[in-house]
Amino acid sequence: MNTAFYPKDKTALTPPMGWNSWDCYAAAVTEEQLLANARYMRDHLKKHGWEYVVCDIQWSEPLAGTEEGEYRAFAPLHMDEFGRLIPAENRFPSAAGGKGFAPIADMIHEMGLKFGIHIMRGIPRQAVHARVPVKGTSYTADKVANPFSISKWNGDMYGVRADHPGGQAYYDSLFELYAQWHVDFIKVDDICNTNMYSHNPYSARGEIECIRRAIDRCGRPMVLSLSPGPAVIGEAWHMEKYANMWRITDDFWDRWDLLKDMFHRCEVWQKHVGPGCWPDCDMLPLGHIGMGFHNGRTTNFTRDEQRTMMTLWSIFRSPLMMGGEMNDNDEWTLSLLTNDDVLRVQRRGGEPRQLEHDDDQAVWYNRTEDGEEYVALFNLSDEEREVACPLSVLRMETASLKDAWEGKTEQVSGRIARRLAPHACAMYIVTPAE
Repeated sequence: MNTAFYPKDKTALTPPMGWNSWDCYAAAVTEEQLLANARYMRDHLKKHGWEYVVCDIQWSEPLAGTEEGEYRAFAPLHMDEFGRLIPAENRFPSAAGGKGFAPIADMIHEMGLKFGIHIMRGIPRQAVHARVPVKGTSYTADKVANPFSISKWNGDMYGVRADHPGGQAYYDSLFELYAQWHVDFIKVDDICNTNMYSHNPYSARGEIECIRRAIDRCGRPMVLSLSPGPAVIGEAWHMEKYANMWRITDDFWDRWDLLKDMFHRCEVWQKHVGPGCWPDCDMLPLGHIGMGFHNGRTTNFTRDEQRTMMTLWSIFRSPLMMGGEMNDNDEWTLSLLTNDDVLRVQRRGGEPRQLEHDDDQAVWYNRTEDGEEYVALFNLSDEEREVACPLSVLRMETASLKDAWEGKTEQVSGRIARRLAPHACAMYIVTPAE
């Protein structure tokens, strides 16, 4: 057991930034699309801190996305002799010959980026029904599976018995394989909130612990991201001990009511933000999204709402995972992802602090490791209104403000104030006036 190799407290010391295929391609992403977005990240975003390229769900399903609905019920999945899912070669041709995701990971690494995959917790039903062996043990899949632990929304897997030695051995074999594939980031689904079981939404805690041990043993550092939400605040200590990211919401999409609600969620989780521990507001549904669900669309968020989302995610220090097809980005969308003044507080901030919040407005604060103080003002109402913050909160009487989005500077006395359009925001870098 190699627990000394990249322990959790040495991983994801800043909140991860990257791209995930779900918002644009749902379950149907291909190798070509992954690599095209990786090249875009290399050329346009890497220098601003973006680095992860993550392949989301159903990569082992050869016909994913060919029927109505998000998933094909009980579809045959590609699987090795030990019950471990492997990429469907018709969608990921470089996986042929047993190479798995290693060729894609290597190509992405050559771009100076990192590679991640999505998995469902548990063991494939196919493996259980076929009673395939668990690698390195005398157990078969049916002995380590828990058929009473299943997903509410995806029928591929049974849970794994965390109290069975074969259960740990199965997860060890999975992460041994992922290390061979040179994976850097694992998003595990149906585990942060097992919402099939409303009486016990954190019923997979044992599997989280198995996965943590498996990562520690695999010999490769990997970021561990838990989905879906909403994460259970009473279990924050457990997630902080075993994971790097955990979703504080169910799937987040481009609707104002969901964005407004995120202010409540960030309020609850603000004291649990820190190195290696990142409450996750979910992906950024920006630009061209939804091609895997329908015909695709441009985000429904207005430009003001897009800035509000980027500002809250950044000052709260949520991980940032772009969800749109990046090769279709216009200049506006690219500008949201490359503003270094905004991204700096996400990368180098401290503990976020909400200063004010009601149904009409919110004010957030953070301070970077270099001593830069950030204040964000949000108009949450449907009417134009002034939002203000007294400078006394920052122990100042007069201050110099730099607008993090617009780059403009001004001197103020007594308070920071801005008249904002509905759903709009402003974020300032605040320094004492000379």
